[in-house]
Amino acid sequence: MSKSTNTLVGFILGAAAGAAAGILLAPDKGSKTRKKLSKNMEDSTAELRHNIDAKVKDLKDYMTDFVDDVKDRFKNLESEVTDKAKTAQKETAQKVKDSAEKVASKASQAASSN
Repeated sequence: MSKSTNTLVGFILGAAAGAAAGILLAPDKGSKTRKKLSKNMEDSTAELRHNIDAKVKDLKDYMTDFVDDVKDRFKNLESEVTDKAKTAQKETAQKVKDSAEKVASKASQAASSN
């Protein structure tokens, strides 16, 4: 967990513990105290659930963006590799053609000098 998440969870737990202690020490009937504790726990649970849902959504959004970025990078890399392979193929074909012409020229010269 990140530092801000730890701080948030600590704050919520501290608030819940403080509220529970305050309610337990208050001069109310047991049934009223239990209702207050129950309500406080429901509120704290709802807030915690909301915060967790928000963090999960943030993580999902981050991961979606990350995956999209990786896909884009691979597409760009694929394009670069394809372009370089085509260039290398053309250069190699030209070198083979040039070499073949030189060999044919030398063979022709050798045949005519005999």
